[in-house]
Amino acid sequence: MTFGGLNSMWVIVLFDLPTETAEDRKNYTVFRKKLLDDGFVMMQYSVNMRHSASDENALVHAKRVKAWLPPDGEVRIVKITDKQFGRIEVFYGKKRKPIEAAPAQLSLF
Repeated sequence: MTFGGLNSMWVIVLFDLPTETAEDRKNYTVFRKKLLDDGFVMMQYSVNMRHSASDENALVHAKRVKAWLPPDGEVRIVKITDKQFGRIEVFYGKKRKPIEAAPAQLSLF
């Protein structure tokens, strides 16, 4: 999908954070809440995604995620085009499910 000639992007954040201590759990909760507050939605457990209107907008959101990194654990940020996102195959058991659709309109926050 293009908006004003710009290719839309998806930002996918994959994370594996420790939850052994109370401080670890707090760091996990704060990180996850910041993702949700920035418009990310859960794709599956410890994988969140966000649609962005352009590569520049995707870079802004990736930069925010980098600013929120907790002191421990592993976080990966993947940016893919809307076309690449549309090629993802999703299965529930052996049954194929349709891929999530891009938002119908832009959210302004």
